[in-house]
Amino acid sequence: MTIALIAHETKKELLAQFCIAYRAIFAANKICATEGTARVVSEATGLKVERYLSGTQGGIQQIISRISCNQIDILFFFRDPRSLHENNREDDIAVLRMCDVHTIPMATNLATAEALINALGRGDFDWMKSGRVNL
Repeated sequence: MTIALIAHETKKELLAQFCIAYRAIFAANKICATEGTARVVSEATGLKVERYLSGTQGGIQQIISRISCNQIDILFFFRDPRSLHENNREDDIAVLRMCDVHTIPMATNLATAEALINALGRGDFDWMKSGRVNL
């Protein structure tokens, strides 16, 4: 499985702590992330993380492109809804929309992330390995 990680600046540490807690599950999968998120997560966990551009430099667009080509299986996007970066809102909406269009499981907060990572650990998404079904 390929897991994509994105986190707003105020949520990067929370995502890193989440990845530490579930390191074994993340280690069994391929991980990619925007530059700043990849740096924080890889430094905190020692995991290998494929790095894209920073979110503001096009990294979110790179992840959107991979989603549209069915190359991302799960997205963890720790968002800060109070973020003052209005220029990023369009990218945020676009990545969420693309996940909905391509039936990509995604979590945008810690509670949903816990449910999603535990489902991944149990093998609930093994059906995706045989080829994505677009509904």
